[in-house]
Amino acid sequence: MDALFIFWNLIQAWIGIYLLLPLILYIFIIIRGKGRKVVTDVSSELDYAIIVTAYEQTSLLPSVVDSILRLKYDRYLVYIVADKCDISALKFPSERIILLRPEETLASNTKSHFYAIRNFQRAHTHLTIIDSDNLVESDYLNELNYFFKQGYTAVQGLRVAKNLNTNYACLDEAGDMYYRFIDRKLLFEVGSSASLAGSGMAFLTDFYRECLELLNIEGAGFDKVLQMEILNRGERIAFAENAIVYDEKTSKPTQLVNQRARWINTWFKYAGKGIKLAVVGLLKLNWNQFLCGLVFSRPPLFIVFGLAGCAILINLFVAPQWLYFWLFALLSFFFIFFIALRYFKAPISVYKALGSVPMFVFLQVLSLFKARKANKISTATVHYHEHKIDEV
Repeated sequence: MDALFIFWNLIQAWIGIYLLLPLILYIFIIIRGKGRKVVTDVSSELDYAIIVTAYEQTSLLPSVVDSILRLKYDRYLVYIVADKCDISALKFPSERIILLRPEETLASNTKSHFYAIRNFQRAHTHLTIIDSDNLVESDYLNELNYFFKQGYTAVQGLRVAKNLNTNYACLDEAGDMYYRFIDRKLLFEVGSSASLAGSGMAFLTDFYRECLELLNIEGAGFDKVLQMEILNRGERIAFAENAIVYDEKTSKPTQLVNQRARWINTWFKYAGKGIKLAVVGLLKLNWNQFLCGLVFSRPPLFIVFGLAGCAILINLFVAPQWLYFWLFALLSFFFIFFIALRYFKAPISVYKALGSVPMFVFLQVLSLFKARKANKISTATVHYHEHKIDEV
C-alpha cells in the first residue's frame, strides 16, 4: 500500500511540474535579472537564403513574397519550393525570387528545404525558413543577425498572429502567447534554448545540413527532430523576440481538429525522447538539456488539465492534503498565462474569446481520437484568410 501511495505521489508531482515550471522560471528571472549582450559589429550583412515552402496551395505566395521584398536588407535570395503546385500563373517582379517546382511530390518540409539547398544560386552562409502563409517584418533579417553575431548557430524568431477573425483564431493565438512566453522567452532567458516553431527560424547553412541531411523524416514534427539534434550537439537556440513573422491561425473547427491531431501525434512520437533528454541533462548537470527535455515531454495543455482534474477528484477521497498543491499549481498556471497575454499585448478580442475555451478544448479532445491517423491527414493547412503586410 505504501509503495502504491508513493507511486501516486510521484505521478502527481510529474503532472504538476508542468503547471509549476513556468512560475519557477519566471521567479528565477526576476531574482537574477537579465541583460542584453552588446554586439559592436552590426554593419556587415550575412548572406541569407530565405526558403519558402508551399504544398498544393499558392494563393498566399504573392503576399509573403511582397513582405520579403520589403526587407531592409540586401544580401538574400528567396527560394520558393512549390511542391505539388500549379505554378503556371505565378509571376514575381524580382530576380531575387527563384521559383522551384519539384518534378516529384515531396510532401515533406525537410525534403523541400533540401531541394532548395541543392538549387542554391550561391553558397549562402545562413538560411531561414518561412511558410507560405507567413509575412515578415522589414527588420526580420537584421534582428536575426544580432544573435548570429553573438555566435549562435540557430535562432527562432517571434511568430505573431496575422488573423484574429474568429474565436478559434483568437484562442489559438492565446495558447501560442503562453507557449512562446514559456518555451521561448523564459527558457532562453534562464540560459536554456528557445523551442523551434516550424517557421520563422534560421540557421547556419552548414549546421542545418549537419543536423538533418542524413535523416529521413516522415510526417509532421521536423522541428522537434531538428531541436533534438541541436540539443544533442550541445548548442543553444536563441530567441530573437524582435524578428517578427506573422503566422496564420486556425479559424475553422475542421482546420483546428486536423492541425491538433497532427500535433498530438507528434507529441506521442517524441515525448519519450524528451524524457530521455531530461534524464541525460540531469545526469550530466546540463541545464539546457534538462529544461528542454522537460518541455519536450510536456503533454498538450488540455491533457495536462485533464490529468490534473482526475488527480483532484481522486484526492478528494485518497489524499486531501494534495488539494493544496493542486490549488497552488492551477493558480500559478493562470498567473503566468495572463502575464503572457499582457506581455505580448493581447488585443481585447483574445480576452473576449476566452469564454469559448470549453468548445476549444472539446475540439482538441476530438483531435486526440484522430491522432493515430494524423499522418494520413494532408500536411497542408487549408488557408482561409488573406492579409497584406501593410495591414498588419
